[in-house]
Amino acid sequence: MSNGHAWVLGATGQIGRAAVRALAADGWEVTAASRGGGRDEAWDAGVRAVALDRDEEGALGKALGDGCDVLVDMVAFDGAHARQLTGLAGRIGSAVVISSGAVYEDERGRSFDTQAEPDGFPRYPVPLPESQATVAPGNATYGTRKVLLEQELLAAGEALPVTLLRAGAVHGPYCRGPRELYFVKRLLDGRRRRVLAYGGESRFHPVHVSNAAELIRLAAGKPGSRVLNAADPEAPTVAEIASAIDAVLGRETETVLIDGPAPEGHVGETPWSGAHPVVYDMTAAGEQLGYRPVTGYVESLPETVEWLAGELAGRDWREAFPKMFKSYGSLFDYAAEDAWLAAYDRGRR
Repeated sequence: MSNGHAWVLGATGQIGRAAVRALAADGWEVTAASRGGGRDEAWDAGVRAVALDRDEEGALGKALGDGCDVLVDMVAFDGAHARQLTGLAGRIGSAVVISSGAVYEDERGRSFDTQAEPDGFPRYPVPLPESQATVAPGNATYGTRKVLLEQELLAAGEALPVTLLRAGAVHGPYCRGPRELYFVKRLLDGRRRRVLAYGGESRFHPVHVSNAAELIRLAAGKPGSRVLNAADPEAPTVAEIASAIDAVLGRETETVLIDGPAPEGHVGETPWSGAHPVVYDMTAAGEQLGYRPVTGYVESLPETVEWLAGELAGRDWREAFPKMFKSYGSLFDYAAEDAWLAAYDRGRR
């Protein structure tokens, strides 16, 4: 028996693929919408794939036809997208929308947006609850646009019940900006030493795509207006992540730990690095949705590492992951790292 009709926008993205699988397995009739209209080979044969550019005027409304019971939106980023959804409230029973932990700010007004500034790293409570203050809404940054999205959607009230999921550091196959690339590529390149800033203790709470999909599945079945964190059951340190990836690939690496920030340039910086931990409180998801994670970080790593290795095979990493290159262009400056390590070794003699 069908739970109803679920529409998924951004269905061929990283979380979208897993969400379509989870909803179909839970008995939903699923329409998977993406710009290219493609399919994932793991989807049930009953999933309907359609090509849709949600930013084309009137395209979403036309494609929805008589509507759906739940609309899951992976690619809503700002107030315009919020207004697009609320404008279709009469044809959407409820919505589940992916937001981000980038919306939070600490008691001094520091957020992910300020990390490049001196003393700009936010110091959040551990764990970080959904009641924490957020940055001001606006169109200036990713975080401010997500807050604007959240506020406009929540203002719809009963006209469009919406669950907003504030995702942590998303990981798993099909990621366009995979943080795990930092360690996987180094090992594949034969690197046997690494430098980690902040003593390797940085923590940026991850969320595996299957855990995000489980939250989506549960929220689809329990419509309501709410904001929830989305994260894995654990938040490993960057040193623990490095060791776990070593284990998957069967390698051993010497780690040089540095107290404080990068000692020179970007040496020792990783995509998880930060002066203070970011650990999300998942209590509310458990209480409101009955959420229980379906996997942990270490358990999920082999599939992710295998996918990354396959994407890198015979390709320059900048070609394979252009978004990652744009965000972290200095990830693999081996010459700078080797020069620093040589000076470090001389200083130990």
